[in-house]
Amino acid sequence: MIGAAAVVVLAGLKAAQSLAIPFLLSLFLAIICAPIVSWLARWKIPTVLAVVIVVVALLAVFSGFGAVVGGSVNDFAAFASQYQARFDGLLQSASGWFEAHDIDPESLDILQAVQPGRLMNLLGGFLKNLAAVLSNLFLIILTMIFMLLEAASFPTKLKAAVGVGRFDVENLRTIVTQIQRYLGIKTVTSLTTGVLVGVWTAAIGLEFSVVWGLLAFLLNYVPSIGSIVAAIPAVLLALVQGGGGFAILVAIGYVVVNVSIGNLAEPYLMGRTLGLSTLVVFLSLVFWGWLWGYIGMLLSVPLTMIIKILLENTDDLQWVAVMLDTKRGAAQRLAAAEAAES
Repeated sequence: MIGAAAVVVLAGLKAAQSLAIPFLLSLFLAIICAPIVSWLARWKIPTVLAVVIVVVALLAVFSGFGAVVGGSVNDFAAFASQYQARFDGLLQSASGWFEAHDIDPESLDILQAVQPGRLMNLLGGFLKNLAAVLSNLFLIILTMIFMLLEAASFPTKLKAAVGVGRFDVENLRTIVTQIQRYLGIKTVTSLTTGVLVGVWTAAIGLEFSVVWGLLAFLLNYVPSIGSIVAAIPAVLLALVQGGGGFAILVAIGYVVVNVSIGNLAEPYLMGRTLGLSTLVVFLSLVFWGWLWGYIGMLLSVPLTMIIKILLENTDDLQWVAVMLDTKRGAAQRLAAAEAAES
């Protein structure tokens, strides 16, 4: 019965993709913006006015973001079809160099299997799908407004619905705080990664630096795997544009940025409980990508992390959250348990 119910639920989620994804984006934005609304409320600003201030600021950010990124994304989509031809020309030059130095040109066969044009078209399709989702911006913002207005009264309603003795308000606040902390830190670190990548690629003269910054920002929500995927098309473009040395220079910039933020700053800010193993990240990417396509892949890790936080705060299923954790997180849990026993 549980398996059959799971199949029905998954089929429903897949069929409701056009409605579910805007709702989830609204939920994420509401979770991120709720602390700002609470901070304004502490300054005696009415809740409605605080929500209006936050929404106006958010719309201003989206408008500026769209004005800067929109043109670059369109230019990149038009350029993607020419990418394979430029790469083929590079391979022909390399083949001539191999023949001139008595090296078997068949050594390049493995590179012939690389299809940068397909990769760029795939990337263009991802950006177009993202633009299609953001075309529902009015629905997303409107839903977020109602969520923010209802946030203050939700615990009271839930307590009245399930009974005073059966509802733990503090546990709900802990869950919401952890989710807000994760999404807030992840958004800040992703934005920092995108800005640094965009500035670096622009400074060294790589084409479409705004697109690479946008891609680094979005894919930083997928730890470990996302940073690699974001770097591959930029390095390939650098190889075509400026040769091997230029590609290495671009790759070094990506490595420095991602190691500094992804491996040092982010784990320090996240702490022990806000991590996922690499296997879980990959499987969640596959699962949510199958369920909701490109946008599902983008939301895969935040959704899985929210599920992990919910499991973390239950007595019966906390062991599942431990199995989803990183090796470092599990070792810290074990050390804490041994210290408590001693």
